[in-house]
Amino acid sequence: MMRLFIICIVLAILSACDGKPSPPQGKPEVLPVPKVIVEKERVEKEELLPPEVKIKLKRDGKDNYSWELSGSEVEQILKVNETLRKNLGGEQKK
Repeated sequence: MMRLFIICIVLAILSACDGKPSPPQGKPEVLPVPKVIVEKERVEKEELLPPEVKIKLKRDGKDNYSWELSGSEVEQILKVNETLRKNLGGEQKK
């Protein structure tokens, strides 16, 4: 009976000890700092559509063409105007 009692006490003491050393009394235990990796967010550039140019194309009875252009960017309007002049051969009436 005495052996059983001693075995129970020894098992209780062994199970209480988890094998980790206790931290020193004066210093609190410092936890390891987790490693953080920061990645920059990828920003995908969307292809911007070219500025919109509205064209009102007119043709008179003599097969001459004229047009009215409107849009937000002057350079784009001038490019469209040159293209129309080359392809249609007409002159814009003011």
